[in-house]
Amino acid sequence: MNELETLSERLGTTLLARGEWLAAAESCTGGWLAQSVTAIAGSSTWFDRGFVTYSNAAKVEMLGVPETTLERHGAVSEATARAMAQGVLRNSRADWAVAITGIAGPSGGSPDKPVGTVCFAWAQKDKGCEAQVCQFAGDRAAVREQSVRHALNGLLKRVMAASMLA
Repeated sequence: MNELETLSERLGTTLLARGEWLAAAESCTGGWLAQSVTAIAGSSTWFDRGFVTYSNAAKVEMLGVPETTLERHGAVSEATARAMAQGVLRNSRADWAVAITGIAGPSGGSPDKPVGTVCFAWAQKDKGCEAQVCQFAGDRAAVREQSVRHALNGLLKRVMAASMLA
């Protein structure tokens, strides 16, 4: 089992113990997080669905990301990641959502948002949403893998913290 699957298994065990569901919205990772999660036998008892919203149109149509958010902040922004995560919760039965949007490269970067810039959001139903921007190094595959790892670690940390408060 690889590291992403190990993280996914730990996350699944924690969600299952809580009777909660996860759903994801992915852009630059193209479904890699969903693939890692669904590699775990029994994940259908805690993983509801994944949205691969690579284009801006898909973000708007599938998740309800406001066009004004994309125009004002761009697809790679905390605001868009938050809107994606909130859209996941509106369009699934999930208790937890994660969103990933970024620039994996090798092109597409700018001085303000260089290649390797990835925005994340984690949301818990009726409890709010947290977002974060990270800068990852390496080629396209490395940026994407680091993004999935960071998203899973962020989920695990938040679900475990919620378990402590329950």
